[in-house]
Amino acid sequence: MNNQMKLAILAIIVVIPLVSFSVWATDSNLQVKQIEDSTKIQAIASFYPLYDFAKEVGKDKVDVQLLVPAGVEPHDWEPTIQDVQLMQKSNLIIINGIGFENWVDSLVELNYSGEIVDTSVGIIIPDSEIIDEHEADEHEADEHEADEHEADEHNHESGDPHIWLNPVLAKIQVQNIADAFSQHDPQNQQFYETNAKNYIKKLDNLDNQIRNELSTCNRDFIAFHDAFSYFADEYDLHQHTIISSNDPHAEPTAKTLENVINTARELQIQIIFTEETVDTRVSSVIANEIGGKILVLSPIEIGEDGNYISRMTQNLDNLKEALC
Repeated sequence: MNNQMKLAILAIIVVIPLVSFSVWATDSNLQVKQIEDSTKIQAIASFYPLYDFAKEVGKDKVDVQLLVPAGVEPHDWEPTIQDVQLMQKSNLIIINGIGFENWVDSLVELNYSGEIVDTSVGIIIPDSEIIDEHEADEHEADEHEADEHEADEHNHESGDPHIWLNPVLAKIQVQNIADAFSQHDPQNQQFYETNAKNYIKKLDNLDNQIRNELSTCNRDFIAFHDAFSYFADEYDLHQHTIISSNDPHAEPTAKTLENVINTARELQIQIIFTEETVDTRVSSVIANEIGGKILVLSPIEIGEDGNYISRMTQNLDNLKEALC
């Protein structure tokens, strides 16, 4: 490793901490409001993509509130007492599952009387994506020798939670939301089913667009953290990462950064991806080292302008610039 590369890596490790730009306090940005219309289903979505899906399915028959405040990274968010009190007033709490909402068990212990809708139900997580709790801190995969039933139970407790970034899996999440609304409000079942079918058609179009527009492009890209495994598997891409874990705020080692730089050079990658809630200088230093540039590849975990489909389309545009 030459001196210039050593200096670049040292700048990342010592000078540039991996911090989130999300500094707003939960209490001052609470998105959940008091229930006003008791004739509607009162639903709370744990984070932005589920909020968008639920709004599309429920429309004017469901009051959907976003739990994690706008601009706040949901990975490490924990509810306050006020959040719990407001959740207790809801009929449904819509979660991603697969361990993404680590506060759910506490809510159950507090005897939440509504329904917790796990949108990951029906999605099979590959064994390679299942992580043992004790070894997760060391970011080492543990191969589980369990039968199919046991594996299915475990799938919804731990592993890579980023299923929403695969539009094919997002369709299952949308249908799970529609089923929950229909069970709670059977008189309007056809309304929810029709809305879900219409939105799933949009997801089908997005899926086809991604397949068609990336089909003849290069396959390797460097994401910031390990968020795009399901996306890459679906579209036959190869994800490389700066942060190898599911936690975007973990810190890379010097060896990892050296490997990222060498991988980019070997594969002739000129674009390094970053995310909205991390320090972009980390990706920038690597990009400068290889003579490239940075673009955003969003995990779509926080609310911003646009919606799920428009932001996935922006991801596609940036991927095309990197790969095509």
